[in-house]
Amino acid sequence: MDKKIKSYQSVITGVGASLPKSIVTNKDLTMRIDTSEEWIVNRTGIEERRIASDDETTSSLGAEASKIAIKNAQIENSEIDLIILATATPDNTFPASATLIQSSLGIDKCYAYDIQAVCSGFVFALEAADNAIKAGNVKNALVIGSETFSRILDWEDRGTCVLFGDGAGAVVLSSKEGTERGILSNHLHSDGRYADLLYVDGGPSTSSKVGFLKMDGQGVFKHAVKNLSAVIEEALEYNNLSVDDIDWFIPHQANIRILESVAKKVGLSQDKIIITVQKHANTSAASIPLALFDAVQEDKIKKGDLVLLEAMGGGFSWGSTLIRW
Repeated sequence: MDKKIKSYQSVITGVGASLPKSIVTNKDLTMRIDTSEEWIVNRTGIEERRIASDDETTSSLGAEASKIAIKNAQIENSEIDLIILATATPDNTFPASATLIQSSLGIDKCYAYDIQAVCSGFVFALEAADNAIKAGNVKNALVIGSETFSRILDWEDRGTCVLFGDGAGAVVLSSKEGTERGILSNHLHSDGRYADLLYVDGGPSTSSKVGFLKMDGQGVFKHAVKNLSAVIEEALEYNNLSVDDIDWFIPHQANIRILESVAKKVGLSQDKIIITVQKHANTSAASIPLALFDAVQEDKIKKGDLVLLEAMGGGFSWGSTLIRW
């Protein structure tokens, strides 16, 4: 008799978030650098951001977000089989900050690793966890996006330091059988030809310094609108859907101009977009789960809703994930 092959779906069962205590407003920044509140808001939509203190780290913020996600999933820490942390700002070169989160949660019977795709890291991590679940190897996966980008900002560069903030978000992905809910598809891309448009000018293999974030704003904007629009359309075409079928669009919170331009290009209604950039700024890999947490807390997303995630980051890397909630 042929053995029946089981089919598993990866369903988000819990969401969590954690933010540094310190709030830095645009007015605060005008005291430090040559800029204005009006310029920041008009160009980016950002009004404030969180900045980590010396005792708040990528792993500590990630651990706090994870605790909330696990609690909301109504499982025990010991039931987590896999931890993937998306981050471009780990606590140390090694070990992986995911293992520090694992230790903080008191879990010793799972595997944990970091994944680095900058702002796209969370959707890349979702795909990796989704594959592990659908292969039948994992029952519950903890997927985290956590960043302390303030550590790699040049606070004298007004073109970049106003854009970013710190924070963490996490989800529990759980294996479910016999359901149409969960992750429907993932679509990931990279193109290293444009690495010099968004990068950090330092690292252990090339220099002795940590380095600061460097960005060609116009170049990033151009590629972001093009690539994000394409990867949204890719997800829709793959699932035989139209943009009108999407209930909620949760993009990487880079800046308001990119969000609005992408939505306009694909014909997405503005009232379907979850926007948190005004209070979080760009938190890189943490921005999607932070926005997702807010949407869930505000009871916007309902069971059965189609939720589309997308992000683009340095590399360039970009991707989308379509979820039936």
